[in-house]
Amino acid sequence: MPELNEIRSRFAGDRFATEAAGAAIREAEPGRAVCVMPIRPVHLNANSAPMGGAVFTLADFAFAVAANGFSDRITVTQQVSVSFLSAARGSTLIAEARCLKAGRTTCLYAVEVTDDLGAKVAYLTVNGYTVGGAPGAGKNPV
Repeated sequence: MPELNEIRSRFAGDRFATEAAGAAIREAEPGRAVCVMPIRPVHLNANSAPMGGAVFTLADFAFAVAANGFSDRITVTQQVSVSFLSAARGSTLIAEARCLKAGRTTCLYAVEVTDDLGAKVAYLTVNGYTVGGAPGAGKNPV
């Protein structure tokens, strides 16, 4: 089973989430991940609240880590339902992704996004689809 630093190294390749948005992996285990992102001025909309796209980027990144961090297969986001609940009030967004059901080619995850002050920012359900083997895993696409 990979160590947390190995997973962080693998997902450093997700450059939009890690470099542009500033997302980082705090915790990871099979079927679960917690990712964080400091709220920076670039994330804010005209109302000075984190833009929905910034919140979604962090949530999608947490899903990717939870679904792929311990797998030799590649699972991608197929469909998402997002409910934005309130504006973040703190300085950091926190996304926790949890597997609700994993099948042979599809999965269902719940992702809760809060801020560091405990505000519930968004709730997402993510349907994932497994498309094949991870890079370098020697697997052919499904």
